[in-house]
Amino acid sequence: MKAFSVLLAAAALSACAASPSREFYDFQPKIANPSAIIAADIGFNQLAQQKGQWTAFRETAGKDAVLFVPQPTLALEWLKGKADPAVPLKWRPHKAFMSCDGKTGVTTGAWERPDGAVGYFTTVWQYVEKNARGDGEWKWVLHHNDTLTAPRAPKEMIETKVASCKGNAPTTLATSSDGFVAKTGYARDQSLSYRYIVQTNGARIVEIILWNGATNETVIMDEVASIS
Repeated sequence: MKAFSVLLAAAALSACAASPSREFYDFQPKIANPSAIIAADIGFNQLAQQKGQWTAFRETAGKDAVLFVPQPTLALEWLKGKADPAVPLKWRPHKAFMSCDGKTGVTTGAWERPDGAVGYFTTVWQYVEKNARGDGEWKWVLHHNDTLTAPRAPKEMIETKVASCKGNAPTTLATSSDGFVAKTGYARDQSLSYRYIVQTNGARIVEIILWNGATNETVIMDEVASIS
């Protein structure tokens, strides 16, 4: 995947921007709670078992949520009218990452199908506020997965990590070019970001980046091979 990694770097370097000050967002640090997105992910799986796999995806998706099929696609359009499988797959988070402001997070973990197939997933979550009091709910905005030859072994405890609230994280915008589609998304305070690059043959990279107070740190780098 060396050439693919070079493409990712090229996409990232094609458009860079300085980070606006957090005062631009009237930023007020709050206590981030990674258990909130762990609970959202577990609830997502439980909903799939109770009401159906694609029904659960539809009911928990953000309005602009993206799936890879294998090209990036608006999830609600792709899911429209899609029949649920007789037996849904099951999944469980192993790690959770969260922005400093506690309003964007990422879960990653393992899944298994009734036929014995196994794999991993990564899901980006955003807290969608419904009113001025801040009441709202977690919605997934990006989801991807791939198969594995052996299941990922969970640790005794779900690992969690929260972005630093110190300083300002720089932004690096991934832009599309000939031969690939690329996009970057950010937490509102920019302390967590995610980006993907997808080649025309379906191969892709999904990267999750967390600000540690001094530099951006890649905490997830998923690489999916071409479907051809």
